[in-house]
Amino acid sequence: MPGSLPFSAVLILVACNVLWALNVVVSKIAVDDLALPPLFYAALRSLLVVLALAPLLRRVPEKLPRVLAVGLAISGGSFALLFIGLQTASPSAAGIVSLSGAPLTVLFAILFLKEQVRWRRGIGIALTFIGVAVAIGSPSGLESGWGLAFVFASALIGALGSVFFKRLSIGAVEMQAWAGLSSVAVLFPVSFALESGQGAALAAEPLAAAACMLFAGLVVSVGAHSSYYRLFQRYDANMIVPFTLLTPLLTIGFGAWLTGDAIGWRLLVGAGLALAGVAIIVLRPSRALFKPLLVRPRL
Repeated sequence: MPGSLPFSAVLILVACNVLWALNVVVSKIAVDDLALPPLFYAALRSLLVVLALAPLLRRVPEKLPRVLAVGLAISGGSFALLFIGLQTASPSAAGIVSLSGAPLTVLFAILFLKEQVRWRRGIGIALTFIGVAVAIGSPSGLESGWGLAFVFASALIGALGSVFFKRLSIGAVEMQAWAGLSSVAVLFPVSFALESGQGAALAAEPLAAAACMLFAGLVVSVGAHSSYYRLFQRYDANMIVPFTLLTPLLTIGFGAWLTGDAIGWRLLVGAGLALAGVAIIVLRPSRALFKPLLVRPRL
């Protein structure tokens, strides 16, 4: 692998982080301002992913039931919980709480994969959780109410799926297609069983709803994620993963700019502690973890 990142790769990584951060804000607008039912919105996003990546479904992978279960966890399942949380949570606070996915992934790896964790990563885990707790206690976090509990549940489910993804012999982009398929199969029935007003929400603001879905499904999930994973095929993980720490910082900025999030010193201190903790985690060597999903536990 090349010893350093070319400028073009850096630009791609920065662009991916901008799109991921904007996606949190766009999703907030979709499920809050446009009142799209969150499970329904997650299902529509997954449907667009399936349509875009349908050719990758021609080859059935080994251990298909496990692929579908893990795919649901790191795709539609975790996104559905995130979208439920974003109905009340601010994008800024949600972005910080989502960082708990990294230490949760390590903890699950200790439990299921016998991952060895020394004191440095132990400090990173502690710092991340302390930072998340401080962010939850910030004005933006307190205003989010129970929404942040769903955001944390989203990170937990995504982290669990990320650990078991390591055991599957399937590429990340191919996994996106199967994850989208399993998410569609589960989320549409659950949405129509538990939610209402899907058609009315689409009819009220059809262009805005379509724009949110196209952005989340095609621009972010297919475009940004595929570009991100292609870079992993060419460069060392420790050169790529640290760039993903830009996402929560950008999410705070976009949240303040576009949705008027309350940004105070507690949120910024919490973000700093959590980012420092995650940085320690992602830079430590690991054979048991799939590092591309360590910070981004969702496809």
